[in-house]
Amino acid sequence: MTFPTSVRSPALSLAAVAVLLSAPPLRAQVPAAEAKGFATIQQAELRTDLTYIASDALEGRLSLQPGDEAATKWVAEQFAKAGLKPAGHDAAGKPSFLQPFTLIEYRPDRAASVITLKRAGKTTEYHAPQAFGAYKSAVDVTAPVVFAGFGITAPELHYDDYANLDAKGKIVLIFDHEPQEDDAHSVFNGTGNTRYATARVKVLNAQAHGAVAVLIVAEPNRKHLTNAERSARIGSSAVRPIQLPIQAIQDDEIHIPSGLVLDAVAAELFATSGTTPAAAQTIIDRDLKAQSMPLPDTTLSLHLRNVSERTGVTNNVVALLPGSDPKLAPETILISAHHDHDGEAACADPAHPPVTNPPDPHPCPQIWHGADDNGSGTVGVVALARAFAENPVKPKRSVLFVVFASEERGLLGAYWMAAHPLRPLALTRAQINFDMIGRDEAASPQTDGLIEIPKDTTNRLNLIGALYSPDYNRTVVEANKTVGLTLDDRFDHESALNVFFRSDQFPFVLHNIPAFWWFTGFHPDYHHTTDTVDKIDFVKMQKILQLAYLSTWQFATETAPPRFIANPGSR
Repeated sequence: MTFPTSVRSPALSLAAVAVLLSAPPLRAQVPAAEAKGFATIQQAELRTDLTYIASDALEGRLSLQPGDEAATKWVAEQFAKAGLKPAGHDAAGKPSFLQPFTLIEYRPDRAASVITLKRAGKTTEYHAPQAFGAYKSAVDVTAPVVFAGFGITAPELHYDDYANLDAKGKIVLIFDHEPQEDDAHSVFNGTGNTRYATARVKVLNAQAHGAVAVLIVAEPNRKHLTNAERSARIGSSAVRPIQLPIQAIQDDEIHIPSGLVLDAVAAELFATSGTTPAAAQTIIDRDLKAQSMPLPDTTLSLHLRNVSERTGVTNNVVALLPGSDPKLAPETILISAHHDHDGEAACADPAHPPVTNPPDPHPCPQIWHGADDNGSGTVGVVALARAFAENPVKPKRSVLFVVFASEERGLLGAYWMAAHPLRPLALTRAQINFDMIGRDEAASPQTDGLIEIPKDTTNRLNLIGALYSPDYNRTVVEANKTVGLTLDDRFDHESALNVFFRSDQFPFVLHNIPAFWWFTGFHPDYHHTTDTVDKIDFVKMQKILQLAYLSTWQFATETAPPRFIANPGSR
């Protein structure tokens, strides 16, 4: 190959030149100031690191378990070896590469939990799976029920389900997802999702309006699977002798319980209203006018109990590369991933190990290795930390490297940091979040019939979040002229898979930060024990990290950082 001019720069060592010789050919020059760091991103090192992170020794990295603590320690050690600054502080106030927070881990007692309808002097009890709630401690709530449409307050979209509804002291019944999901021209991001579609945002909104509990039902006129039906398609939980516990942040913003009800239960709750859930949704979808109302003579009691509850401390791993420009150094570019996965489980009957699809090569004990999810992202953040640390020239803005805890349990580490930021969120200019950047997307039960997968995904990267920041997207597209990946925005235009709010960029989108999820897509090994390192596409993974490196440089040096568009439908 012909060296680009930047490779001949006297600032490069002979070793760096040798590394570039072995790298894939580039379509455009890497700027001289960025070339040395770029050259450090190598497949061999990625393979070595990921082989450790996804090894049996780390026991699937389940949050609050020793294997995940080992992963946390390894990431902190790599940040320290790279010479980065600790971004957190320990209990004594000393600098630390850890940001600790406390979780409550609990197992709901389905047999002892019940939701009871009281109407016309009669009671009707609902048990799982008809109706089921969960909360981090035992709770009893009794209150009248109001219907609050989709549970959304979106002033920039001129929509508010609570505009003429008194929810104070009430249990709120709401639809999942959001209005007009089949309308490509809807202000709710057409056929995609906005920030308002996720349950957490809806529960926080109900809480802000004084509700004491929330019940969610799938939209009655839906043309997609419910979340429970979609999750069941993945199938990995079916082989666990004991199901995974739930985890919640001990000092979370949410302090009211929530639950799910099936269509038949919602229909019964509507029985005194003079309408039906389907009719209410039809009007909302047609007119974007709230149909919220009290449900007459309808009182519910939520009696929720847990089999077990315990607390434990987990850690986000955090490191800082200070910016080189005194004026811009207070501003932050965030590069993130998550270190946890789904742990391990002994076989219920070791003599007859479970039959899995795809087949588990190491069935007893079962280990959810999480090589792609999200070992790939974890070692990707470490690789970029090393690249920026080794580059002689530093970006103007500061770069914060974070590997979050407890993503698989509900984006808990990311929500904690968003609520307890280490650097001002108002000065955080962009986030690159890696979650599954190591595979070639392929058909799987979760996606069958729900999204079209291109025939060739060997060079494809999905970018999720562009509708909230076209500026960010343009920067990545420009940087990609050097790397040559195929960029795909399909997941910004679908709502059945809920992809937009399923990774750690989402809590920061809620704070108006341009934040993208970098993602190579689902595959049959997703959340299965067979997500192993031998299936990783290291050629593509290297290119993705090279693109992220170049994009970060641009975010961290350009005069005008990417803007956040609060209302994508207004453009």
